[in-house]
Amino acid sequence: MRRSRVVALLAAGGFAVLTGCSAPGPAEVTFYADGHTINTTPVLTCDYSQQLAQPCSAKGATQTLKVRPGKPVQISVPGEVAGAPWQIVYEYVTPQGEFKQSDPIPFTSLDRYAYTVTPPTPADRISAVDVQKYTAVLNAGTGESGLLPSDVWGLRLDQPQS
Repeated sequence: MRRSRVVALLAAGGFAVLTGCSAPGPAEVTFYADGHTINTTPVLTCDYSQQLAQPCSAKGATQTLKVRPGKPVQISVPGEVAGAPWQIVYEYVTPQGEFKQSDPIPFTSLDRYAYTVTPPTPADRISAVDVQKYTAVLNAGTGESGLLPSDVWGLRLDQPQS
């Protein structure tokens, strides 16, 4: 999954967190696709509370599920994610083998716990999904504030063997 949008946001550096502490242990996001369920922990976690040159660190491997073309992917997030701004970005493969990326699908109502990603056409196959939780940050040098990703959960989807 391309993480160019996340990387671009992280390049700003020099931020301090405005939000409170997170709950102990990593939150799990649940993915359900084509009859299979998997719980995942963040693959990337960022801490902007200190002036770190690289505030983000990889936390684990992206999990994998098998899904047939045209099948949706259901996503369920815990309260820790639903209570913050979050978004979904996904990739899909066309019948011609071309990989395409969705526009971000943001949630800012702070009470959305689930979403179903549906391929653009029944012949397309979802190949990857990222759930990105955001946190409010303040640039101590400029006084500007904004949202940056604090946790990213990733799922890779392979086509089952026929």
